[in-house]
Parts: sequence; structure tokens; C-alpha cells
Amino acid sequence: MQLNSQIKQIQPPPITEVKSWIAERRFPLDKPLVDLCQAVPSYPPPPELIEHLQNSLADPLTFKYSPDEGLPEVRAEVCRWYQRYYQTAPSPDQLCLTIGASQAFWLAMICLCRPEDEVIIQLPAYFDHLMGLESLGIKPVYAPFDAANGGQPNLETIGKLISNKTRLILLVTPSNPTGAVIPPKQLDAFFELAQENNITLVLDETYNAFIGEQPHQLFNRADWTDNFVHIASFGKTFALTGLRSGALITGADVIAQALKVQDSMVVCQSRPAQLALAFGCKNLDGWVTANAKKMRQRHDDFKEQFLAAGVAFEFVASGSFFAWIKHPWRDLTGRQAAKKLADSGNLICLPGEAFGPGLEPYLRLAFGNIQKEQIPQAIARFRNI
Repeated sequence: MQLNSQIKQIQPPPITEVKSWIAERRFPLDKPLVDLCQAVPSYPPPPELIEHLQNSLADPLTFKYSPDEGLPEVRAEVCRWYQRYYQTAPSPDQLCLTIGASQAFWLAMICLCRPEDEVIIQLPAYFDHLMGLESLGIKPVYAPFDAANGGQPNLETIGKLISNKTRLILLVTPSNPTGAVIPPKQLDAFFELAQENNITLVLDETYNAFIGEQPHQLFNRADWTDNFVHIASFGKTFALTGLRSGALITGADVIAQALKVQDSMVVCQSRPAQLALAFGCKNLDGWVTANAKKMRQRHDDFKEQFLAAGVAFEFVASGSFFAWIKHPWRDLTGRQAAKKLADSGNLICLPGEAFGPGLEPYLRLAFGNIQKEQIPQAIARFRNI
């Protein structure tokens, strides 16, 4: 079969690749596997959400299509959630429910870009974004990683990258992979930069519920729909990663165009995912807050113990779900360094180059799977490797 050469050149899914390294291995009890690879919450949804979904299975409507953009009552509940978390909210016609944040990203890219258009993207970049852009033939223009400021995007640097082919500035906050949160005033400045250049600011805010404060005030602007797209994931928020629950939020005119792609791509988000999302938005604020606090504490404990351990790895940037570290082996790529940790340390993480060019000295650690009592053992692997 003749394959699309454009697809053949894209890197394989990094998490799948790393997990293939250990697929046939068995780990001894005195040195079990430490998984710092995938950012999946270690905790399940609360029992009341599970019970709610179980009860919904008796309703035949649970197995039917919904409107492409999602059930009206679910979108209204999501908007009320935004009102509480952002102190303002989009309206239901400015929201399309999607199969996770990844599908929301694809809808945004397809609606706003054509092949050969340029998207400015901050390094290190989320690998699914890079893979999606390459799949669509859209050119990523990289804003370089600056270790000195923990990888925060620089307004002046990004401004200089704008050309007549630029359609979007794509940022992730909190960052995947560094965990760094872009301050609200800085996001205001990026919105204004996009506005001045008649382009769009796209924010992937998958981990917005784990910041502990209002992420930004962009929804307060009367003109936010002119130059802003918000990509959401509720899989991490409500521990629904397997149900694939996301949203595209932007102007109603863009949503109307996105529905053309939505209908031909997936039709709609599944009803069970929508029912779980509505229940979570309506009932689980306290549960979300408690888990966000737990994740921040898990991060804080890991960082404190890592820095105190005197390991040869450099702790460069971090946030609730992630740490971005520099490995000590100058003759190894990030992939080789990650493979060494997997083979000799029984620890898996992601190589830096999965997140963009020139990032071979780095590794991403994810804290979703590691329990507090496992942290000392994990850090010992870095110390003893």
C-alpha cells in the first residue's frame, strides 16, 4: 500500500514508544517500575459520578447521538462552571464539546489554517500539537526555549516571528511539558499582540483546574471572540481521560464552521462523556479543588526531595503535573537518556526531543501516576543511575 509520505515522517506517539520499551519486562519487588511517563490522574472519578453513569445506562437515550455541538443542557452547565472558575463565561453557542482537547485542537487548526500557513508555537511544545500540525501540512514556527526563564514565552521574541503567513500564536498554559503557568497579564499582552496583527491567540488550557486561581481574564473582554480560541480538557479535571471529554470555545461564527468538520469527523461527543461532564461541572467543585491541592502537594514534595538529593539531573521548570529536567549525559539524546533510565533504573519518562527540535538534553517527568510514598524511591533511581 502506498502511504502518505507526510504522515510517514511524523514521530510515533512518544508515550506508546516509551511503553513499548518495557512491554515484555517483569520488574522485581525490590525495584518496581516507576511510571513518570503519562499525565493520567492516579485517582478514579468519585463514586457518585460513577453511580450517576451506571444509572444512566437504563435510559435508551444514553446510546443515541446528541446534537453535533453537544446537548444544550450540558453546554449550559459547562458555561456555569466557567463562570465560577474564570469569573465570566462563554455562552453555549460559543462552545462545542469534543473528543478530548486533541480533537478541539484539530477543529481549531482546520478552521483557522490552510496548508503552508504558519503557526507560532512555544518550545517545548506539546507533542500532539506538533504531530497534528505536521499531519495537516501547517508549518510550525518555533519560539526557542529559554531555560533561564523556565520556558515562559517571550512577547518580543514571538512578535518578531510573525510574518504575512502567520495565522496563530499557539500557547499551552499550564505548559505540557514544563508545568509552567503563563501569568494573566502576560496572556493579556499576547492577546493584544494577536489583535494588532489580525491573527488568533490559541490557548490550550488542559490543566486549568490545577492552577489554584483564576487562569486569566480574557473572557472578560468584550471583543475576546475576535482573536481568541480556548481549548479545554475535562478528562484531567474529573478523571475522565478514558471517556475523552474536551471542548472548543471561541466565537459562535467559528463554532458554526467547526461543526462542518465535527459532523464529518466524529458527529458528537459521546453521551456518556457528556453526562459525566455535566455531573462533574454541577457537583464536583470541592472534589476538583481537593485533587488539585493533592497534585500541587505531590509536585512540591517531589521537587523538594529532588533538589535536596543532589542528583546529577538539573531541575529546570515544573508545575502541578510536570517537571522538565536536564539529563547529565552530553553524549546521549533525550531518547537515549530515557531508554537508559528505563533499562537500568526501571523508571520511564519522555525524551525532550518529543516536544520539539533541539531539546535532546531534556526529559519530561509526569506526576499523575506517582504516589507520595513512591517519591523517595523514584528520586533514588535518578541518584543511582
